[in-house]
Order: sequence, then structure tokens, then C-alpha cells
Amino acid sequence: MNEFTYLTAFAIGLMGGVHCIGMCGSIVGALSFSAGSQSHTTRLVLIKTLLAYNFGRLFSYTLAGGLMGSVGWMISNWLQIHQIQLILQLLAALFMLLLGLYLAGWWTVLVHVERAGKFIWKFIEPLGKKFLPVTSMHQALALGILWGWLPCGLVYSVLVWSVSAGSFEQGALLMLSFGMGTLPNLLAMGLFANRLNQWIRKTKVRQIAGGMVMVFGFWQLYLLARV
Repeated sequence: MNEFTYLTAFAIGLMGGVHCIGMCGSIVGALSFSAGSQSHTTRLVLIKTLLAYNFGRLFSYTLAGGLMGSVGWMISNWLQIHQIQLILQLLAALFMLLLGLYLAGWWTVLVHVERAGKFIWKFIEPLGKKFLPVTSMHQALALGILWGWLPCGLVYSVLVWSVSAGSFEQGALLMLSFGMGTLPNLLAMGLFANRLNQWIRKTKVRQIAGGMVMVFGFWQLYLLARV
């Protein structure tokens, strides 16, 4: 893992925002509704609420990335096989390609991966609803922590990448970098929901985002081929 890797994870989160808004748009909309009117005071409340929610979401992403990085470390070290690490990196690159196809709408196979996570989500979602409507920063933070486990093909793809990170720290940093990339879109969603919704619904926008994620996947495959 190096600075370029974390920058790539950030870029994937940023470009994957077209999917994040679709997945988390309802909860961000609920947070915006809780803030009330658009006066200067309530706008500041909205920003604080969105920041608290997203801080909780990023905390869950970071924790999940660390756990997956630990799994990868245990697999590689217990089996004492260097090729395992390469296989994990290959799997991560393939997931990047699938993610690009998914974002662009060319092939939605990752929908099945999202469905696999719904078993756990059905136990978490009722807990999240207890914090709605959001009336405090603590509620927004708790809601974000829970919503960070929402079944999402975008998140799952980067989590697979985290397995190849090789340690808890690197896996956590990878997912944190990715989460920071998703932040601008979701903050903008809360402040400029209507305009942003119209923009991300454009086919060209989604295809460009998906195509750029696929470039990262092909780049990873190229680097592996040189090993």
C-alpha cells in the first residue's frame, strides 16, 4: 500500500458518488427534512447534522476495512503462501471492473452481492429507524454508524480490495480514503438535493464514472501482470 493506492480509493469513492446518492439519498433526505427550513440558522444545523451522520458512516467503513485487512493478513500468514496475496489483489481488480460495469449500468451483477448483505441489514435497519426523525448530533452520529453497514456493491467492492491490504491499519486507511471520496457527493446531496439528483440521473455521467473505475481495475491487472 502507498499514497497512490489511497488516492485511487478516494477517487473511486468520488466517482462512485452517483451510486452513493442513489443508495443513501433517502436517509440524507430525511436528515435534510429534520433540519427544517432553509434559513441561515437551520442551514448550519443541517451541515452539522450531515457531518455527524457522515462521520459515523466513515467510522463504520474504517472499522470494516480494518477487519477485512486483518482477515487478509491472517490468510496470508497462516497459509505462508505468497501467491495468496496476489490472488486477493487479482480478486480486488476484478471487483473494480465489475463495479465499473455496475456504475455505468452495463452489467448489474453486483446487485446479487448486495442482496447477500440484506440478511444482516434486516436486523440493523429497524435500529436505524429508531433514530428518525433526527433531532440531535448524537442521533445523526448513531444513524451514520448503523447506515455504514447498508448493503452496497460499491462498498463491498472496496472491502474486497481491503482484504488484500495486508493489515488492519492498511485496510482501515483504504476504506477511510474511499469513504472520504464519497463525502463530497453526500454532503452536496443534503444541500443541493434537486440539482444533484438531476445531474446523476444522466446516462453519460454514470457511464463516465463507471468507465473511470474500470480504468483503475485494468491498471491493477496491469501491475499484477508485471509481478
